[in-house]
Amino acid sequence: MITLTDGVTTLDLHPDLRWSDEDNWHPVAQTVERTLTGALDIQVAALQAGRPITLEPEDDGSAWVPASAVAQLRNWAAVPGQQLLLTLRNVSHTVLFRHQDGGLEARPVVHYRDRVAEDWFLVTIRLMEI
Repeated sequence: MITLTDGVTTLDLHPDLRWSDEDNWHPVAQTVERTLTGALDIQVAALQAGRPITLEPEDDGSAWVPASAVAQLRNWAAVPGQQLLLTLRNVSHTVLFRHQDGGLEARPVVHYRDRVAEDWFLVTIRLMEI
């Protein structure tokens, strides 16, 4: 089960959403510069926050979410600095939307002229751990 909560409202997300960038996180930052003498100035540090957590369907046939969930995600994404608690694989992460990367993307599985609560969507949720 995957859940997102703001402490008041809890949203159950489709369990087949996958954490697509889970194995691409590098918790070490490094800069390398040459000094005027030609020596290397190397600075290395552990990153303390900012791990990306992108939740998305494997393909167009999986992990559909209802319009009501999309509405709640949009409401949260519209609040600057909204902190949420993501529970994924029984591990909790305090997260924010990654607005610089688009934050939330949603598209209907089937486009209908009149949207109703029973419509299904494919979502990509871009978060970062804080």
